[in-house]
Amino acid sequence: MSARLCGTLLTALLLLPAVAAAQASKADLHAEIDKLADKVEPQVIQMRRHLHENPELGNREIETAKYVAKRLKALGLTVQTGVAKTGVVAVLKGGLPGPVIALRADMDALPVAEEVDLPFASKVKTIYDGKNVGVMHACGHDAHTSMLLGVAEVLSQMQPRLKGTVKFIFQPAEEGAPEGEEGGAQLMLKEGVFKTAPVPEVVFGSHVFAQWEVGTIAWKSGGAMASADDLQIIVRGKQTHGAAPWQGIDPIVIASQIVMGLQTVASRQMNVGKAPVIVTIGKFDGGVRSNIIPDSVTMKGTLRSLDPVMRKDLAERVRRTAVNIAEASGATAEVTIGGETAYPVTFNDPALTTRLLPTLKRMVGEDKLIAADAMMGAEDFSFFAQEVPGYFVFLGARPIGEAPELFAANHSPRFHIDEQVLKLGVRTMANLVVDYAATQP
Repeated sequence: MSARLCGTLLTALLLLPAVAAAQASKADLHAEIDKLADKVEPQVIQMRRHLHENPELGNREIETAKYVAKRLKALGLTVQTGVAKTGVVAVLKGGLPGPVIALRADMDALPVAEEVDLPFASKVKTIYDGKNVGVMHACGHDAHTSMLLGVAEVLSQMQPRLKGTVKFIFQPAEEGAPEGEEGGAQLMLKEGVFKTAPVPEVVFGSHVFAQWEVGTIAWKSGGAMASADDLQIIVRGKQTHGAAPWQGIDPIVIASQIVMGLQTVASRQMNVGKAPVIVTIGKFDGGVRSNIIPDSVTMKGTLRSLDPVMRKDLAERVRRTAVNIAEASGATAEVTIGGETAYPVTFNDPALTTRLLPTLKRMVGEDKLIAADAMMGAEDFSFFAQEVPGYFVFLGARPIGEAPELFAANHSPRFHIDEQVLKLGVRTMANLVVDYAATQP
C-alpha cells in the first residue's frame, strides 16, 4: 500500500467521529423540532383561529401586525414594525455561526364574504373598491402567519444550538395593494428588507392548497408559479346612432375582434411547448344604451407565463395585436400592461430544490411527496426569490377523504383547511432552516 493511500485512509478514519457527531447532532435537532412542534400545535391552532375570525385586507393589516409583533416580542426577538406600511420583521440570532435565512408569511385577507359554518368564521365587513364587502382569509394566509409564528416559537427555544440567523418576514398585501398604493413584497424590498442587516442568502416560503390532501407536500423546481401582468385595453372609436354605424367607428365590434385576436397570440404565435402562456380578458365595458354606438370600450384582463423571456414576448405581441386590429378599422387602442399588478415568475432555485428535497421527503415520506406541475396562479414571493435563491413549497390542506372536485378551492367563500396542516407547516419550515444551515460550511 502506498504512503499516499495510507495517508488518505488515515485522514478518512480521523474524520469519521466528527461526521458521526454532526449526523447525531442533526438528528437530535430534528427530534427536538418534532417535540416542540407537538407542544406548540394547540397554540398555533388558536392563533390561526383568531386571525381567521379577524381578517384585514392588504395594507390594512393593522391589528394583525400588532398581534404578530406582540407574539414575537414575547419570544425575545428583535422586532421591526411598520415595514411596507403594516409589515413585521423579526430576527433570531442562533447560538452558533451560520447563514442568514429568511422565512416569509403573508398576512392579508380577501374581499370575500365567508360561507363556511365555523365557530370562528369571519363576520367582518369593510369598504372595498367603493362597495360594502365581507372580508375572509379565503387563501390560507391566516394559516401561513400562524405557522410562521409557530416556527419562531420552536426555533427560539432551540436558540443555543441553532446555527445561523433567521429573519422572519410577515408581509402585507400579497393579494395586491389597494388601487393607487404600493405594497407587498415589492415595497418591503424597496424599503430594504433584504439590504438591512442581517442580509439573507436564501428565502423560504410555503402555501396551503386545497387541491392536495393534508399530510402531503408538493414541490416544483424552476418556474413553480406563473408571472401575472394585468392588462387594460381602451379602444377609442367614434360615437354614432346605432341605426347609422357607417357614420361612426364602432369600438365594440373592434374590441370584440381584439378579444378573438388575442387568443391567437397564445395558440398560434407562442411556443407553448417550451412553457404555457395565458391571455384572459375578464372584463368588457362599453356603451350605455342599446341604440348608441359608444366612443370607447375598456377591457381588462391578465397575462400569465412561466418563462421570463416569453413573458416579455407575450406582452409585446398582445400590444401589437390590439393596436394593429384597432388601426385596421380606423380606431386606436391604448394598451397598458402591468399597471397595477406585475408579478414575476415564482422561481424555485434548482440547486436549492435538489439540496432540500430530502428534508421534504423526511417530513411526509416518499409516498406523500408530490412532484407538482407548475401553477398558472401567481405569488409575490417571486420578488423575494429574484433577490436571493428561493424555495417555495405547497402544503396539502384538504381533509382526507374529501373529493378534490367537491372541495372549495382557494379564493372561494367556502374555502377551509384541515388544521392538521399547521403542525406540518411548522415542522417543515423549521427543518428547512436546520438542514440548510447544517450543509453550509
